Amino acid sequence: MTALREVAGGPDTPVTSVSEALDRAGHQPYEYERRELVEPDWRRFPGWAHVTEAQWRDAQWQRVNCVKNAKQLRAVTGGLLAESFYDDLAADQATMATMSMLLPPQMLNTMASALDPAAGQAEFTEAFLADPVRRYMLPVASDRDPDWPSHPHSARDSLHEAEMWVVEGLTHRYPTKVLAELLSTCPQYCGHCTRMDLVGNSTPQIDKHKLTLKPVDRQDAMIDYLKRTPGVRDVVVSGGDVANVPWKQLEGFLMRLLDIPTVRDIRLATKALAGLPQHWLQPAVVEGLERVARTAARRGVNLAIHTHVNHAQSVTPLVAEAARTALEVGVRDVRNQGVLMRGVNATPEALLDLCFALQGEANILPYYFYMCDMIPNAEHWRLAVWEAQELQHAIMGYLPGYATPRIICDVPYVGKRWVHQIAEYDRDLGVSYWTKNYRAGTERDEDADAAAILSRRYPYYDPISTLPESGRRFWAANPDHRA
Repeated sequence: MTALREVAGGPDTPVTSVSEALDRAGHQPYEYERRELVEPDWRRFPGWAHVTEAQWRDAQWQRVNCVKNAKQLRAVTGGLLAESFYDDLAADQATMATMSMLLPPQMLNTMASALDPAAGQAEFTEAFLADPVRRYMLPVASDRDPDWPSHPHSARDSLHEAEMWVVEGLTHRYPTKVLAELLSTCPQYCGHCTRMDLVGNSTPQIDKHKLTLKPVDRQDAMIDYLKRTPGVRDVVVSGGDVANVPWKQLEGFLMRLLDIPTVRDIRLATKALAGLPQHWLQPAVVEGLERVARTAARRGVNLAIHTHVNHAQSVTPLVAEAARTALEVGVRDVRNQGVLMRGVNATPEALLDLCFALQGEANILPYYFYMCDMIPNAEHWRLAVWEAQELQHAIMGYLPGYATPRIICDVPYVGKRWVHQIAEYDRDLGVSYWTKNYRAGTERDEDADAAAILSRRYPYYDPISTLPESGRRFWAANPDHRA
């Protein structure tokens, strides 16, 4: 893809400029080239120089050796990173980070994987800072928007999921679907996490909410609600990440779901398929997953795994092995729900490279790319709706139709909307308006404003940095403005 980058002007060039440049040059906007997956050599890091392949494939070794702070990062990278990087990291952790640091070796190993460490500290530090996986898994202060790190209408629970809990951890947001948050931890913490109000350890900026019920009591309450609510047919089992639920406990909950005749779809949400594929390759997990999958098949229930991969670098042979193993034991589909982020994957090339790696090499179906949610300190990642629309247009026609992902805006109080389903758009102020065609499970018929729910227009806000000068001036003068 080097020629494409040279003609287009670089990986962060706006979509319209890319299209214009390529049109002048007479190239296809994207040239497909099959690339075999590669597991980066972890031994290039001084701290892992003597780690064996057996250790690397061991899920427990991966968990024990997660990088949780700068001291541990130094131990792994030796002198590869300049002191300026650690200063940048410390500043972010102290003043901006909404998620604590938690990096499995598998995830850290995909950063700056193409660079020879012998290149020297300055070059390695520069490549590490520019790395797309690093940008969202290990943010530093210089990444953040210096003028508008947060949108004035950002919120720690930007999708208002807790408002829609019918029992603790069970969000009934859609008529026929629920989200079951079994726990509030993950094997890895992503800087852009939409559930940063609940998931992970508290940071200096965010005192995290806590689940209060015992896991067994929370699960009992969820099962009881689903038995009493036959209109729900689809259950997303998440958290946190289901890879952090002890397998016997998770299998027991899934079998209880399968005993409810009105439940027809079960989706397991786990970024760990990419961040810690070793977990999903453990014999006890594979055997248990097969028991659940065979039971689901006998009962006509669709069982799928939804993972979260944001860049092609993260798709390695171990990730492909974990996905294939799940399919071989009877899981119907393994699908990817990525997040669209500036500096990570917000170009047609980056999105298509990722989709072809997923679909063509790892048997993972590209499904959704969500626009990054309006959480605090996320403005440097977020794109405007018009930019997302341009990207959706740019990736059409290259992948099979069933493997062409939809780019989605998750509109507060509305839900998932394809970015072209906009009702009205004020580009100057960066405010888009959306409508909904259903009430949430918590919006009852007897509510006084039930009719208004379906006729209301719901706003969503573009990053202020993407607005024309007049829009930026308006928000500087009116930061409390509500559409």
